[in-house]
Amino acid sequence: MLAHFTDHAANERTFLAWIRTALAVMAFGFLVERFDLFLQVAAASLGGHAISVRRQLFGDLIGLLLLVLGGVMMVVATLRYRRNRALIDSPDLQAGQHGRGDLVLVGLLLLLGGALFLYLVVHVLTSV
Repeated sequence: MLAHFTDHAANERTFLAWIRTALAVMAFGFLVERFDLFLQVAAASLGGHAISVRRQLFGDLIGLLLLVLGGVMMVVATLRYRRNRALIDSPDLQAGQHGRGDLVLVGLLLLLGGALFLYLVVHVLTSV
């Protein structure tokens, strides 16, 4: 049996949770990037206004940033997994290394989510 099996299993579960979250962020980014296409079809079928190029560019930019952020999250998750695996196997007792990377990722997600919220609010208010 593998030494420290439960620690390695917990490390792997955490890694897989990070990967699932990164995939969800990337899927949401793709949805945001394609949302303008939905708005164009809806506006055309309802006889409403066409989406301005500036608005479309903003939605595309937020969507692409979410896709990139998901990729960055995967890289960070892989690096953390490998570092924690080495720490588990290390005979030396070491204190946990809490980086600010997690907080930076959360901050970026909040910033992009807030920008998307403002984008949708402006779109709704100008289309009424």
